[in-house]
Amino acid sequence: MGLGGPMTWWDPELCRMLAERGFYVIRYDNRDVGRSSRAQGRVTRATLVRAFTGRRVRAPYSLLDLAEDAVGLLDHLGVESAHVCGVSMGGMIAQTLAIAHPDRVRSLVSIMSTTGKRTVGWQHPSLLPSLLGSRAGKEGYVEMSVRTWKLIGSPAYPTTEEATRKRAGETWDRGVTASGTMRQMVAILTQPNRAEKLHAVRVPALVVHGTADKMVHVSGGRATAAAIPGAELLLVDGMGHDLPEALFETFADGIRRTADRASARR
Repeated sequence: MGLGGPMTWWDPELCRMLAERGFYVIRYDNRDVGRSSRAQGRVTRATLVRAFTGRRVRAPYSLLDLAEDAVGLLDHLGVESAHVCGVSMGGMIAQTLAIAHPDRVRSLVSIMSTTGKRTVGWQHPSLLPSLLGSRAGKEGYVEMSVRTWKLIGSPAYPTTEEATRKRAGETWDRGVTASGTMRQMVAILTQPNRAEKLHAVRVPALVVHGTADKMVHVSGGRATAAAIPGAELLLVDGMGHDLPEALFETFADGIRRTADRASARR
């Protein structure tokens, strides 16, 4: 899952759709969110601003570390290889996993993500104050979530404020901290440009991106698809930086279609 998102952001209905299409679904909390452990290392707002503007900062951990967490989970579960799907930061992790451990990835689906190249997949500057906003207590977190998702959600597939508040409350109860989210954010802002290494990825890949995404500009999706040989690019008009319920069938069918390409090659 993406920045600050626990495994519960993979909607149970979407997971059921994937199971109905023959998948055994594994979802998990990245480090620093949900019920996973919290990392060490203090990140200040000044550090984030320096990283956002491209200046060198020391990150508590990298996207490669987050990809190694996924490998560790697969090892623990006794899973030799998997069809890997990631959203936003999760897409960056999935791409990194395919590069670093190609034998563990059967197919790759990268949703609303980017290659790490700074000239693509940028955030709209107006979002920075929201990303650095206060998250004091559950009520503050919920209110901030409402404001943020109004800015970055899908204009053609709006989510009700009631649904946003419900998910935000569940996220808080599962476990979310401002310090953890900031550490994840620095990992994103200090990521390398993976474009050249993505040229060597040889598994079937699908890249999904919304044309109305303000958090990760659609150029990030286009660049990702261009970097991976034979990747399918699916651009969704009116989709922002979320997973609207109205598009669950589109996501599930795309993941199944990509996995089938892997089976055909085998």
